[in-house]
Amino acid sequence: MDTTDWTELREFKAIDLKKSFVLSWEVEAGSLLVDVDLCLCPEHAFYEEPRPAEGACYRAAIIDFPHCKKAADSAGDTELANSLTQLRPGRISGLTRTGEGEYEIFGEFGRVVIKAERPMVRLKGL
Repeated sequence: MDTTDWTELREFKAIDLKKSFVLSWEVEAGSLLVDVDLCLCPEHAFYEEPRPAEGACYRAAIIDFPHCKKAADSAGDTELANSLTQLRPGRISGLTRTGEGEYEIFGEFGRVVIKAERPMVRLKGL
């Protein structure tokens, strides 16, 4: 199985997912919406110098997995579309494309397997 790390996906260019945090999970109109605080790298178009207490440039954003057919924990036991409240917020450790339309996002919240179209990153307030 060919896997692609998030660092090779154009949607996450100039974003440091390992310093980013998931705030909440939601399904809306067939899309999995992951509410996040993203850590932007200096080469990102919307990077701003961080405040001294922050140490990095964080921006509120949504990672949108459109036309989501499945979102489940790695064991496949919990269909997250029906019970997203079981996932807690937490730091992201990584995201991998595991196949065509198949992704895994993992971190302090566990491992989530997603079947959807390519993710889109939308910064809030723009």
